[in-house]
Amino acid sequence: MTRTVRELLASERPTWSFEFFPPKTPDGEAQLWTALRELERLQPSFVSVTYGAGGSTREGTVSMTERIATDTTMTPLAHLTAVDHSVAELRHVISRLAAAGVPNIMALRGDPPGADPQAEWVAHPEGLHYAAELVELVRSMGDFSVGVAAFPERHPRSPDFETDVEMFVAKCRAGADFAVTQMFFRPDDYLRMRDRVAATGCEVPIIAGVMPVTNARQITRIVQLSGQAFPAELAERFAALDGDRPEDKAAVRSLGVEVATDLCRRLLDEGVPGIHFITMNRSTATREVFANLTGTPAARLTS
Repeated sequence: MTRTVRELLASERPTWSFEFFPPKTPDGEAQLWTALRELERLQPSFVSVTYGAGGSTREGTVSMTERIATDTTMTPLAHLTAVDHSVAELRHVISRLAAAGVPNIMALRGDPPGADPQAEWVAHPEGLHYAAELVELVRSMGDFSVGVAAFPERHPRSPDFETDVEMFVAKCRAGADFAVTQMFFRPDDYLRMRDRVAATGCEVPIIAGVMPVTNARQITRIVQLSGQAFPAELAERFAALDGDRPEDKAAVRSLGVEVATDLCRRLLDEGVPGIHFITMNRSTATREVFANLTGTPAARLTS
């Protein structure tokens, strides 16, 4: 029987997990499954599958999660968003995941369709308005382990940190078992957020979301996805190495692995309950960071 993330967090600390997104092409699917099989050797605590804006990858997310549950030894966590979905549609997706033996769901309000995370968010006329409502819906349909998002630099739509913490705690009180943060690059942002949440009496474990930067051009995409500014001091370090020569690209990639490793080490020293690697459907850089943190021999990672 597939274990729940709730059980994993209660029995092992830290957890190690990896995030993927449904591929759009046959080549992308081949790349994804290569990465999955390579990371399966590391025996991750769980792996998550994202859900496109507006439910654009709904079928891909569900079918990919089902396949991970049936064809691999890994524990899947399916993302689910409320964007452009009626309650009836959400119930259908939740029921399908339950039938596939997937007990772990990441309940997100979700970003509006398109590239702008700050675009107007409009609820489906027969849908939900807040992530807390989605948490309640999922919990009402079975014994799911439910995760929610946390934002070390606060959500782009939150007017201040106090409001952001209030919204987060509301999701936890609705029944969330754990949280996974949006990607971030300064450990103090996570630690300050954790302190603000703890001050409310909320003890839901908050797993840190980390993404190794492997090329300087990724930074623009990171800003676009997160709605947050990339730390200027880090951007300058990457820009200083950026170039078109193979050795430039290798230097940028090496810096990305170093920065991610240092971030994770600081977080682990501070007692973070888990590290969740955002892989962009590639495994090599993530495996290198994992090896740096765990002392796993490189031969095991490349065999």
